[in-house]
Amino acid sequence: MKVEIVNKSDNPLPQYATNQSAGLDLRAFTKKEIVLKPGERALIKTGLHIALPQGYEAQIRPRSGLAYKHGITVLNAPGTIDADYRGEIGVLLINLSQEPYTIKSGDRICQMVVAPYTQVQFKTQNELESSARGSGGFGSTGKH
Repeated sequence: MKVEIVNKSDNPLPQYATNQSAGLDLRAFTKKEIVLKPGERALIKTGLHIALPQGYEAQIRPRSGLAYKHGITVLNAPGTIDADYRGEIGVLLINLSQEPYTIKSGDRICQMVVAPYTQVQFKTQNELESSARGSGGFGSTGKH
């Protein structure tokens, strides 16, 4: 699938790390280094604008190595980019570690996964058909 992209950064276009990767690495685009203190969050710009086809979305997800090694993750994971959004892609990062973390322009900060979606139309009912699970919520299918 071809997706139109405008790259206003000096970073290379997003790319897949391997032939079977689902996510494309996105990079920070900033004029100066950003230091995320413990517990601090920041909107990190990428310089990228995309035009997804109708029926597709892009999800912004954490990079597992960044989360594991440094406690840096996407706060609203997954973030959603709708097909009709044309603004710059920004990534909301948070530092969940006990140490400051520095983000420089060009650093890989997240992954983007493009996938189809379905819009629903709700049909109101007075009640729903019962199921084996019923109304069991959080933890209701786990072991005791």
